[in-house]
Formats: sequence, structure tokens, C-alpha cells
Amino acid sequence: MDTRRLLLLLALSRLGSMRAVAEAHHLTTSTVSQQIAALAKDVGVDLIEPQGRRVRLTPAGRRLADHAVTILAAVDTARLDLDPEAEPAGTLRVGGFSTGIRVSLLPILAELARTHPAVRVIVSEYEPIEAFALLADDDLDLVLAYDYNLAPASPGPVLEATPLWSTPWGLGVPAADSDGPADVSRYAGHDWIVNSRNTADERAVRTLGALNGFQPRIAHQIDSLELVEDLIAAGYGVGLLPLHRPRSAGVEVVALQDPGVVLTAYAVTRIGRSTWSPLRAVTDRLRPANGVVAEVKWPRPVARP
Repeated sequence: MDTRRLLLLLALSRLGSMRAVAEAHHLTTSTVSQQIAALAKDVGVDLIEPQGRRVRLTPAGRRLADHAVTILAAVDTARLDLDPEAEPAGTLRVGGFSTGIRVSLLPILAELARTHPAVRVIVSEYEPIEAFALLADDDLDLVLAYDYNLAPASPGPVLEATPLWSTPWGLGVPAADSDGPADVSRYAGHDWIVNSRNTADERAVRTLGALNGFQPRIAHQIDSLELVEDLIAAGYGVGLLPLHRPRSAGVEVVALQDPGVVLTAYAVTRIGRSTWSPLRAVTDRLRPANGVVAEVKWPRPVARP
């Protein structure tokens, strides 16, 4: 089976037309059609079928395209393994949530620049759902993501995740309303604040409510933790916040028990890519010492003087 033909089939599954595949791979439409036909002959099943003036993948074509992801990743791994000690060089595309970048990536970049000056790191901020899709489509090389114990992430079958660190979260309430560990059921009638860009926060809140016998009333969807604090202090709702992060005046973050809420950060890569030398140079530095996932304090950005 010719892996170049598999690559064209995978491109067709993503781009949707022979013309788009031809343009993306600098081929003629006729060449793409011939290569897909040859692949169909190799495997003995029809891979495409007419759909109006265009074509679409048959069920067998879609299954083979799914297999192509793993097959092509394995081929990439085999090629990279031919020179596993190659000096890291190239552009590494990293996407992730801002605190993961701040806690995990930024501390290693200066040392990486000294030891491997041929590695260029490009950083983009994304929430996990956005980043997983880009990683699966090979538009990112490394993702720094997170989930909650009450809302585990599902990166996908072509991705693998390595835990980096964790931190407990509590319930952010007005300071005047704080009196020790949170009895979540007390806040059944309150408005709740969740993240606007990632569903994990809302799933954790809804699970927490269900375990305490109520359905939270989601009123606000906010990305900025500072704005979440401002809304809490002003009495517009309650929401999850990092337990050990310095907080604004007027806000208290109280511990949650039975269950607690824990956020875990991960380094996520495509299966079969971990031996690529620039990626390996970064992930080796990200992994926790001795494989122990340590608890960290959530940093609060402060204005420079």
C-alpha cells in the first residue's frame, strides 16, 4: 500500500474535493483521481462514490482514512527513529491555555534557546477543545491542555497526553458569605459563572451540582478569572476558582469536599510524533521529575511597575 496514496485519501476526507486536494499537494485533479483509484484497487474496495458533480468517501473510504492517520504517524516515527540523536532543529508550534504556557513552557524557553538555538518555538493561546482539533489536523505540534477530575478530557484516538501538574480549585463566593469549607447545596439558588471558551468548566459545575442535589443556574460565561472575581465580589454569582491563587478583595475561595475539584495540566502530542527531536527537546523538559505530578500554585498576573 503506497503511503502517498493514503496521504491523498486522508486529504480528501478533510478537504472534501479532488480539486482542493490537488491544489494542496501541487498535483493535477486527474493525478489525484488516478492515485485514489489505484489505492482502491490495492485494498479491493470502492473508496469514493459520486455525490452530484463531486465525490465523497464511501464508508470503507472513511474507515481507511481513519486508519491512515495511525499508519502515516507510524511511518513518520520510523523515519525519525533512523536518526534519533539528530540535533533538534525546526519550528515547534505550541498551543495551549495561558496558565499552562506561563507555568510550564515559559520557564524552559530561555534554557532551550541556549542549548538548541536551531529550535524555534511559536506559541498560540487556545482552550483545549480548540487545540485538540488543531493538533489532530497537524496544525500544532504540542498542546498544553487541562481538565478537571469531575470533567475528564477526551483528546481523541490519535492523541496522547502526559500529566504535568495539578492544582485544587474551590468555590469563589463573596467574602462576606464565607464560613469555612463550602456546602455547595447552600448555593443552589445562586447564579453560577462558567468559562466561555471551554465546556469542561461547565461540566464540572453541573456534576458538582448533581452530586449535591440541584441543577446549577448558569448565568454568566466568562474567560477572564479577574472578571469572574469582579462578578462574584459584586454579588452576581458564584463560580469555580483556583484555591491557592491570590484573589481580589471581596472574594473568598473556599475548599470543596466530597468531592473536591482538581485541575490537571497535560502535554498532548500526536501519537507517533514524540521522537521528533525539537518536540522531544521540549517535552523532556516539561515532564515532571521522577514522573510525580506535583501540586502547584496558580499564578496571578500582576502589572509591571
